[in-house]
Amino acid sequence: MSDDVERMDDVCALPLVHRVAATLDLDPARYRNGDPLPRGWHVCLFTVPTRQSLLRPDGAAGLGVTLPDVGLPRLMIGGRRIRFTGDIPIGAAVRRESRRKAVVAKEGRSGRFVIVTIRHDVYVQGETVAVIEEEQDYVMREAADPAPPAPPKTDREAPPRREPVASRTVIPDETLLFRYSAITFNPHRIHYDYPYATAKEGYPALVVNGGIASVMLLELFRAAAAREPRSVTARNVAPLFCGRPLHLRGARDGTSWTLWAEDDDNKVALEALVE
Repeated sequence: MSDDVERMDDVCALPLVHRVAATLDLDPARYRNGDPLPRGWHVCLFTVPTRQSLLRPDGAAGLGVTLPDVGLPRLMIGGRRIRFTGDIPIGAAVRRESRRKAVVAKEGRSGRFVIVTIRHDVYVQGETVAVIEEEQDYVMREAADPAPPAPPKTDREAPPRREPVASRTVIPDETLLFRYSAITFNPHRIHYDYPYATAKEGYPALVVNGGIASVMLLELFRAAAAREPRSVTARNVAPLFCGRPLHLRGARDGTSWTLWAEDDDNKVALEALVE
């Protein structure tokens, strides 16, 4: 565990918020300076300005803290837990304090991997209480077989056994992946470099950014629940691929909601609990 805290400063600039809205096919004119930033859109803030020469071989940039050198070349996000205690006003100056919480080595069917947990606390300028408390789990993996056998579809878990009360289907294309990657300053090659994603990582197509499904699920929640989330616990189960249908689902359970994203085979790729 590391107690070292790394700080970043940013501004929740209106033009950036307008770009997020446009990427989500929402009317940018709805958002003005002083309005609260929609919860979950903070993914566009604190994008680490990693120098080109310091990018990882897979294109991944810095995450706000120093990653351990464990000799594993592949990096992907596994899940996140977010607690909202307030809102970021659009136009406000903000800061983020980040620390590495844990590094856990494991062994699975695909070989050795390490889970690195990072804690972020986000403050509005002049405030001493964080408006966002977030933990992110990143998975560092061994190099992929360039031509791995396709996993049996029966290994993928089935959707929750409940009837969704909110649904939407989108088809993420290369343009959406490009715009989202540009907004979040994400240079990970699996999202735009088709030869790398298929030949080096062994995927059948470009991989949809995990944040795309997450933020779209929150938009589904906002529309259905008519309120902002208080907390989000999300887990990435499997990758989603460019050019294939992505099904967004939501079901209410008392005061909380279960949200999930299904791939084109109607198997769960991302699941979340929203309070």
